[in-house]
Amino acid sequence: MRIWPGEPYPLGATWDGRGVNFALFSRNAEAVDLCLFDDRGRRELERIRMPEYTDEVWHAYLPDLRPGQLYGYRVHGPYAPEAGHRFNRNKLLIDPYAKALHGNVRWSDALYGYRIGHPKEDLSFDRRNSARGMPKCVVVDPAFTWGNEYPPRRPWHETVLYELHVSGFTKLNMEVPQNLRGTYAGLASPAAVGYLRALGVTAVELLPIQAFVDDRVLVERGLRNYWGYNSICFFSPDSRYQARPDTNEFKTLVRHLHDAGIEVILDVVYNHTAEGNQLGSTLSFRGIDNVAYYRLTEDQPRYYENSTGCGNMLNLREPRVMQMVMDSLRYWVEEMHVDGFRFDLATTLARDGPDFDPHSHFLDAALQDPVLSKVKLIAEPWDLGDGGYRLGAFPASWSEWNDRYRDVVRGYWRGDEGVVPEMASRITGSSDIFNRSGRRPWASLNFVTAHDGFTLNDLVSYEQKHNEANGEQNRDGTDHNLSWNCGVEGPTDDPAIRRLRERQKRNLLATLLLSQGIPMLLAGDEVGRTQNGNNNAYCQDNVIGWIDWNAVDDDDRSLLEYVSQLIRFRRDHIVFHRHRFFLGTRKEVAGAKDITWLLPNGRERVEGDWDDPEDHCIAFVLSGEAHGYHLTASGDPEPDETFLVVAWSGARPLSFTLPGPPWGHFWAPVMDTVSGFLDDAQPSREAGKPVGIEPHSLAIFVRRDAFADENESDS
Repeated sequence: MRIWPGEPYPLGATWDGRGVNFALFSRNAEAVDLCLFDDRGRRELERIRMPEYTDEVWHAYLPDLRPGQLYGYRVHGPYAPEAGHRFNRNKLLIDPYAKALHGNVRWSDALYGYRIGHPKEDLSFDRRNSARGMPKCVVVDPAFTWGNEYPPRRPWHETVLYELHVSGFTKLNMEVPQNLRGTYAGLASPAAVGYLRALGVTAVELLPIQAFVDDRVLVERGLRNYWGYNSICFFSPDSRYQARPDTNEFKTLVRHLHDAGIEVILDVVYNHTAEGNQLGSTLSFRGIDNVAYYRLTEDQPRYYENSTGCGNMLNLREPRVMQMVMDSLRYWVEEMHVDGFRFDLATTLARDGPDFDPHSHFLDAALQDPVLSKVKLIAEPWDLGDGGYRLGAFPASWSEWNDRYRDVVRGYWRGDEGVVPEMASRITGSSDIFNRSGRRPWASLNFVTAHDGFTLNDLVSYEQKHNEANGEQNRDGTDHNLSWNCGVEGPTDDPAIRRLRERQKRNLLATLLLSQGIPMLLAGDEVGRTQNGNNNAYCQDNVIGWIDWNAVDDDDRSLLEYVSQLIRFRRDHIVFHRHRFFLGTRKEVAGAKDITWLLPNGRERVEGDWDDPEDHCIAFVLSGEAHGYHLTASGDPEPDETFLVVAWSGARPLSFTLPGPPWGHFWAPVMDTVSGFLDDAQPSREAGKPVGIEPHSLAIFVRRDAFADENESDS
């Protein structure tokens, strides 16, 4: 086989139409072997010593290779854990820039650089060949016909996110062809795309699809790392979601979603890798150059810094590691056409030193990058290190998961006392957290449920976690659920409790979709998906973690229609997804404030009215005229309508007095969480008159200049 010097850039295996260039960064290696395998990845055909070393990059060009070739690396160097070096030429390693992987990790003791069970633990050295249990890298041809595809580029304030798992969304969907269920192709099927489009969401946020590893401890318990927060290769779509060995299947998914006007956001894990701590496996980075790729403790480099709780941290202080992360992000945007990213444990990425830095190398690099600065960037603004909770501290161009929104909304609807003042801030965009540096309400990514925690159905059905299926004696998962089972733990046939639970679901969903900021729905919540009380289903690649579409009943179908209506209602009325924070001041032209807070007697709230700990009513008027103008379906600008929202978490009926001028003379009911959305023929109610609000319910009214029906009485 002919071997030419090649080039040190680009990193990875690059097919140029004539041959393949291989380039691997390792500053401290003494030599690098490129290992070529047969089509099944079982037999090592040839081992080639990389001939060139330029700018700390080992490289070679092989003109006789073609796309589809399987390969891996063996890296020579010192094995000195006490100095941070863990080279072991006996271990086959994944190329950090591999664009596809063939096969999965098959666990055995041979995948570790040290001898498991040895008295000196990781200071020992293991000479077994790990190739049999390792996935193989694939040389890919990037050619793909995108056709007329183009990114939807939805404005932030119009975004409605839908967090889903690629496999779990279609695994039990009978409308998806059986051979495609649980795959990228299944999610791209007409049935799946049509469902998302009919629901009205504008973006899907996919749980991690970058190649990841099933933890050995889970495999030995008969489980898998279902969520995927255990990355091992940041450029490769995980092959377990492929319906066929087609490296372009993910691109096809993106093309179909874009054709439907739906953006694709990837949940990405750059804070740590699947190799764990000093007792972890040697799969890639550790064996390529441990000192460069990971943050090691300064006084004892045998050990790893760990603000992630997962055993290690990527070393973004190393320029080549930073380059890898940025190259990966740009690859997913430019080559895969994704529309943005949600960064797991994003605080870790911004720790240049021991502490979080809002001007860290990573955050500054993303801000100035000509590609990444144009896509949606979402932070999970915390990690497990000291000072790791940094909600509101990320740059102005970022949105952030707002867990304070989640907790306060949950607490309000279960009837907690003293939360009304904070609830008012959360549903209006959390300006107390985000209103700085020109940030807008969309900086707050609002959610009530997410993959981590109870589903919506379980939030109103369980007060305790039930994680026994995880095999950890129910010790895993949070105990801070802020849930209410409405009187009975788990499923019940009691019709009163079932009705209350359905109403609570509607209350939580209406609050989420009518709040300022970006709403994120958890896939399946709109059809009552349950995990049977499991609030940490990270390892449940089964009916616990999947959406059981066959279990959808009449109540669930009614809830689905309700959610679709809520999304359309939000889309059609810009007062519920404003560009700017509320000011609460009166505009001379409109004659009304953009938002006015009310008491149940119809009087405007003043400062002293927020201090009652037993207050359970939140009511406000959103003035369409005070907001400004939005474009109608015909493209003509006109002011939005003015709405009254009344949320009541009390256990008894509430008599609420409809506000009079300047807000309006008549109010027509639009929706309540007891009856759902109402038709336009509903009679108007006269301002100054009381209306009844059911316990644990939310209602919306729209201002009218006259009775909707002149023959209707004011009763």
